[in-house]
Amino acid sequence: MSTKDTLIKKLKDKNAKVAILGLGYVGLPLAVVFGEAGFHVTGVDPDKRKIDALAEGKSYIPDVKTETVAKLVKDGKFTATTDFSVLKDMDAVSICVPTPLRQTGDPDMSFIISATEELAKYMHKGMVVVLESTTYPGTTRELLLPKLGVEHNLTVGEDWFLAFSPERVDPGREDYTTINTPKVMGGITEACGEVATIWYEGAIKIVHHVSTAEAAEMSKLLENTFRMINIGLVNELAIMCERLGVDVWEVIDAAATKPFGFMKFTPGPGLGGHCIPIDPLYLSWKMKSFNYNARFIELASEINTNMPRYVVSRVLEGMNDRGILLKGSKVLVLGVAYKPDIDDVRESPALDVIGLLQKKGANVEYHDPYIPHIHHEDDGWQMDSVADIMKSVKAADAVVIVTNHSQYDYKSIIEAAKFVFDSRNATGKLGKNNEKVERL
Repeated sequence: MSTKDTLIKKLKDKNAKVAILGLGYVGLPLAVVFGEAGFHVTGVDPDKRKIDALAEGKSYIPDVKTETVAKLVKDGKFTATTDFSVLKDMDAVSICVPTPLRQTGDPDMSFIISATEELAKYMHKGMVVVLESTTYPGTTRELLLPKLGVEHNLTVGEDWFLAFSPERVDPGREDYTTINTPKVMGGITEACGEVATIWYEGAIKIVHHVSTAEAAEMSKLLENTFRMINIGLVNELAIMCERLGVDVWEVIDAAATKPFGFMKFTPGPGLGGHCIPIDPLYLSWKMKSFNYNARFIELASEINTNMPRYVVSRVLEGMNDRGILLKGSKVLVLGVAYKPDIDDVRESPALDVIGLLQKKGANVEYHDPYIPHIHHEDDGWQMDSVADIMKSVKAADAVVIVTNHSQYDYKSIIEAAKFVFDSRNATGKLGKNNEKVERL
């Protein structure tokens, strides 16, 4: 029996030992899905705090229930460690590490490189490796293939198998999670794609097989570039509507009544999260090496990046109209998570809004029911969420809604506040035509 057939049999029988490198928002849910499907899963992460929590059966990811982790640990289906040497006994490895952007705008590949170098120490015949970290087209073939295969004299597609499957995690979402969100899978060779697809089909409901790793890498960038550009479009529309004296929210709702040919996107204070503000820029960066300027991406990024500054300018204008000087005033920011009802502050525009308000001399506080503390490494400031939201609303000269958490009582907030700037249309009909409220 060939190496490929032997590995496929192990995967189908759930006898293959699975490792997940990186136990964050992507890796831990994936580990749980494989564990619940019957695989024996080992999670590997250098963060000892995560490993200690998991050893006690505790989850630190809101989308993963502690009781789920506890059961998998108790049943012996899931263990976690900081020791990469366990990889020598693994048959299948998924790499789920961060890929942020550097301040210079180019991808920071250090986490992928580090994980690959650790895995390379323990590579062996009969292993399948899948990269899930979002990155530019060509990463799997250019970075992982030489390090994992060539240096060990292993022939890809025969002795071992390499593929890319982009993560599609949307934190806080309950209708589509890791198990039922279709997975795209593209291999370095046809055999690589086949083996990796069979592995993931053992746990994920739908796996869509594409011809190459590059096609899979590009598909993820298309998904988020599509969203980034359309958000940039409605953000610019909001600016235009304000100058025209037209309600942008009314315009969007009207357009959304068309049952075909239109998809609803809404404006806001900027982009946040681990995907949309970052992923399209991988593609833009990559295309520069082909002397090609990704104009749609660059323009949308420019518009979206400037939205925090636009929000602050609107707050300033609103306060001036009410005879309130921004410098020295008290401003309360409601919500600092990048989207509603989650505890994730990555790339949140709230950090920029707060920083810009501070630079204009405002005394800024914030409240977020999910995030008790924030810090801005670049600007060197930090603060804690206020304890009594309504007390702070009453004391503030301006309340700026940045994240539209569902648990906020917007009616009470409007009644108690002097002035509310709503960047998310969180106040809805309550805020429309209310002299206390201005909306984006």
